[in-house]
Amino acid sequence: MRKRAKNSGAGKGALSGVRVLVGRTRHQASALSGELLRLGATVIEIPFIEIRKPRSYKPLDSALKNIGDYDWLILTSVNGVEAMWERMRALRLSDTDLKPLHIAAIGPATKRAIEQHRAKVDVVPKEYVAESVVRSLHRRVQGKRVLLVRARVARDVIPRELRKAGARVDVVEAYETVVPQTSRKRLHSVFGNPRRRPHVVTFTSSSTVRNFVELLGGARSARRAVQALPGRGVRGSTIQFGSAIRLASIGPVTSATLREFGLSADINAKEFTIPGLVKAISAAQSSKRS
Repeated sequence: MRKRAKNSGAGKGALSGVRVLVGRTRHQASALSGELLRLGATVIEIPFIEIRKPRSYKPLDSALKNIGDYDWLILTSVNGVEAMWERMRALRLSDTDLKPLHIAAIGPATKRAIEQHRAKVDVVPKEYVAESVVRSLHRRVQGKRVLLVRARVARDVIPRELRKAGARVDVVEAYETVVPQTSRKRLHSVFGNPRRRPHVVTFTSSSTVRNFVELLGGARSARRAVQALPGRGVRGSTIQFGSAIRLASIGPVTSATLREFGLSADINAKEFTIPGLVKAISAAQSSKRS
């Protein structure tokens, strides 16, 4: 069954009349969608990423069983937090096993997720990107053992730079992100329909950018889609796109990934969080109307 776009029904608000495409995973879309709906937007939810269990839990399980050997634990996403605690439960490990560790979270959402499991977070960087995590820990990890729990595919900034700072870093996979193939036809359908075509597309990670491009058939097709140029439909039929779409990015790393594919980050969050992204979209729309 095709999922209908969500509308606040209020008809008022800073984003009234604006269709926004949210590409977060199904279980995470509500936070962003809720904020947008509150401002009057029509929200279209089509996930660009799907979270899957790792191919093997052996590295993660081994690290968790020996968690007392580490001085620092670094978590870089809510997905990583949930996956790690799921394995802790499976291994019958207690939250008290983490008490001797110092814990670093990449941002406030990850921090909240950790604290929901009654663990204390010692470090949250000023900017919610890997480079800022490194700056926050650079002087604190020399000679220390560090466990980094993350996705299967991720940037190597944190382990590389912390090793340079004298830390012994173990990187373990807690989950992987894949392209949700069921989204392909829906995405082409939405982009080819002037009445449903979004005005804004949100990107909350580099993975959402890469998968968005793949779902649309590659970088060239993605550029044509967002720039309102004629293109090919999901079965090869010619479709006419409507007006150009604005792309909204949660942070500089995501914006850089958009540029790698020849796409432009038209809206950039000043604070690299979901509320920061919504605020940037709202400000851009207000500026466009004035």
